[in-house]
Amino acid sequence: MTSTWHPDSLAARMPALRARARLAAATRAWFSHRGYSEVETPALVPVPGMEVHLHGFSSRFEPHLGRGEVLPLWLRTSPELALKRLLVAGAGPVFELARVWRNGEVSARHAPEFTMLEWYRPGAGFSELMDETEAYLREMLPPRVVHGDVATDVGQPFERLRMQEAFARWCGLDLLATIGPDGEGDGSALLAAAAAAGHGLPPDLSWEDAFFRLMLDHVEPRIGRDRGTFLTHWPAPQAALARRDPEDPRAALRFEVFVAGLELANAFDELTDPAEQRARFHRDVADRQRLHPEAPGWPVDEDFLAALGQGLPPTAGIALGFDRLVMLAAGVPRIADTLWLGGWPYG
Repeated sequence: MTSTWHPDSLAARMPALRARARLAAATRAWFSHRGYSEVETPALVPVPGMEVHLHGFSSRFEPHLGRGEVLPLWLRTSPELALKRLLVAGAGPVFELARVWRNGEVSARHAPEFTMLEWYRPGAGFSELMDETEAYLREMLPPRVVHGDVATDVGQPFERLRMQEAFARWCGLDLLATIGPDGEGDGSALLAAAAAAGHGLPPDLSWEDAFFRLMLDHVEPRIGRDRGTFLTHWPAPQAALARRDPEDPRAALRFEVFVAGLELANAFDELTDPAEQRARFHRDVADRQRLHPEAPGWPVDEDFLAALGQGLPPTAGIALGFDRLVMLAAGVPRIADTLWLGGWPYG
């Protein structure tokens, strides 16, 4: 394999890299025109993120000449927790083109080090964020994009599809009926519903594992194809940092965006309740220790919870994979094609 620094290798990537530079400049202009401030937040942090299934790159602070405390640190998996601190402080609408790291993620669509575009607008709601995301994507992408064997007309209005409707349509089951009023998933209920619908799942799967098996096999392959799709109102066990739907607390105000069959972004109507967020974080830490005992972990982010206690304004926010956006804009099949050193040393 030709080294990524070889002139032939760089020349092959240059069309995509030029597209990347244009997109970065256009993104900054687009958000600045709408009153957003571009910010830069720390990449080396005490808590990299709270996602259960993400693995971090660890480091530590060693004080000069031994004066001070040695502190464990991590490369961030997302700038989310830092950006929300800025919202508490009164920064207003903000965006960041942030370098982030996720250990072990390597594929045509994943790299351990990549760029995340995140933006947050205080006062915006769930529907407004979808409007803004659709406008941004239509501005950044050509009218027709292709990824693999999927072609999408970006000019067509994006579909807004609730997770409940998607599971009814393609899995033949009532997803929300498997979730209690406390927002917890009932694994036996979901397995029974899947079996009744003709899906043969292993009997020992948890609710989460069964949910993702059905989603990956039956939902994702059918959305974001002829036109873009917002997959909305995720089940409450997958709320992450989103608030639950006040009209049906079995669902959360979360959406993902799919274009040309490629997942581009994940968004929340942000949870602002510090007590509920604390309970979720403690559950996340326990789940990470249980599911990934071999991986180094990290504690609850107490400083972030203190910021929530100070008061996060009602906010909608989104994290978009910028490299994947470049893949669609440039028509290249691999995330490595969009990187200046082609994903070195991961391939």
